Amino acid sequence: MKALPVILSWSGGKDSALALHALRQDPQYEVRGLLTSVNARYQRISMHGVRETLLDAQAESIGLPLHKLRLSERPSNEEYEAKMRAILQAFRARGIRHVAFGDLFLEDIRRYREKNLAQVHMECLFPLWQSPTHKLAREFIALNFKAVLCCVDGEALDGGFVGREYDEQLLRQLPPRTDPCGENGEFHTFVYAGPVFKHAIHFTRGEHVNRDERFYFCDLIPVQEALV
Repeated sequence: MKALPVILSWSGGKDSALALHALRQDPQYEVRGLLTSVNARYQRISMHGVRETLLDAQAESIGLPLHKLRLSERPSNEEYEAKMRAILQAFRARGIRHVAFGDLFLEDIRRYREKNLAQVHMECLFPLWQSPTHKLAREFIALNFKAVLCCVDGEALDGGFVGREYDEQLLRQLPPRTDPCGENGEFHTFVYAGPVFKHAIHFTRGEHVNRDERFYFCDLIPVQEALV
């Protein structure tokens, strides 16, 4: 049976990395490319605040084409949906009718994605859906993925967590109300090493920035060095 071609919605974070890993283990699917929303003004991944150059480095190490949905600084739903519809129609014209997402349990997000894809006669895949998040967080670490918290919502988690390594120590120190995968938006991550990469992504931690008196970002700065 021929594998279904799939585009993966790629945030640069741990859930999309786990989704890619799961899809690559399943012979039913062939991931053809990554799709990422980018803030056109700041040239950073939307919401995560990671520099576009690091996103490019991830795609190069993964070995898949990267498709960028370029959005304005504060895009409306209308702008997002119109641009998403256009890029989805381009995928469908090439015979790709499935888009995978790393969502875990938020039903409203799932319904929203399914509605948008149905409008262009495409379907969603959710390879991690309903996976217990405590188990998934430790599976990520056990698989030797490496990630750093690039954004923290200060209304849900102490801003001091931003810039920290996503590891067992961090999981032990998260407040009980915090989802260990940050599925409720408590934090976002940048994955820089793991089984989906040919080589690690090199960066240094820069300044911490607070936006809108709520979101804390750690500026991750690419390091240009020869790969050993």
